[in-house]
Amino acid sequence: MHPNTAKEKIMSIAVRYYSRSGNTKKVAEYIAEAAGVNAVSVDSKDAALTEKADVLFIGGALYAYGIDDNLKKYLETLSADKVGKAVVFSTSWLSKHALDVIRKFLSDKGISVESQTLYFKSKAVDSCKDETLKFAKKFI
Repeated sequence: MHPNTAKEKIMSIAVRYYSRSGNTKKVAEYIAEAAGVNAVSVDSKDAALTEKADVLFIGGALYAYGIDDNLKKYLETLSADKVGKAVVFSTSWLSKHALDVIRKFLSDKGISVESQTLYFKSKAVDSCKDETLKFAKKFI
């Protein structure tokens, strides 16, 4: 039985991201479209998880060998009692390293992190919608 049928609990899904250039935001919005929720920037007043998210899609990029401080601060607020499972995504010009940084941060907090991740080089973001929707639906 599909997890979102009337006889079973509907999954709670959240999409959070940090984006300077708009590329990660665009991917977050595609994921949110697939999930039927809003993508929320981690520096927004609405970013806090007020209820447990069964699945949290969380994304960011690498800036000067690390993730942005806004994303770090947000990750620090998360806990295993608020996140069932995290799914990590990223965009960047050169490196997938942000995926590893985010995954380690979450794992170190005891949050279950999906082994599959989603990554696009920044120039490929405009043509990634179908692939992003397909990826997101695996976890919804």
